[in-house]
Amino acid sequence: MNEALSPLALDTLFTQARTHNAWQEQAVSDEQIREIYRLLRMAPTSANCSPARFLFIRTPEGKARLKPALSSGNLEKTLTAPVTAVIAWDTRFYDKLPALFPHGDARSWFTSSPALAEETAFRNSSMQAAYLIMACRALGLDCGPMSGFDREKVDAAFFAGTGWQSNLLVNIGYGDSSRVYPRLPRLAFDDACALL
Repeated sequence: MNEALSPLALDTLFTQARTHNAWQEQAVSDEQIREIYRLLRMAPTSANCSPARFLFIRTPEGKARLKPALSSGNLEKTLTAPVTAVIAWDTRFYDKLPALFPHGDARSWFTSSPALAEETAFRNSSMQAAYLIMACRALGLDCGPMSGFDREKVDAAFFAGTGWQSNLLVNIGYGDSSRVYPRLPRLAFDDACALL
């Protein structure tokens, strides 16, 4: 378990991986989507709360419902992506805690504090979105995460009456590498980190 990944694996997950905005005409199967979830669900969340909920939009009808919520700069790349994952959080995620965290009464931590419940759900669903990206890359798929959309419109179109609230979108497919932007700079260690 403690063996470091190979340089090739690190390239796949981090150093050579890119955000994609254009897609090859190659489908992503339902089996691949299930495998993405099978992997990402194993990664940690606080108290194993697993608040993220995933809507995988892959049909023309689903994309048509999503379209009015997209910013103009995100239209083409989203409508042409084989799959767009809406990563949401369940406002009542804590109802699953008796099964997910049987060590104690973790549900009461959140039912007694709506602010803590929302903060926990948003933070952990964001982490789970990152796990989704890593799972996609590990399975040979490309991603394009984005936040340029109207959350209220997405929630009204897809989550009315569910208690789910959208967090971010991730386009998934086989990217067109010829249309990837040059890699942008990253902050140096001293600009982003401190040692104490």
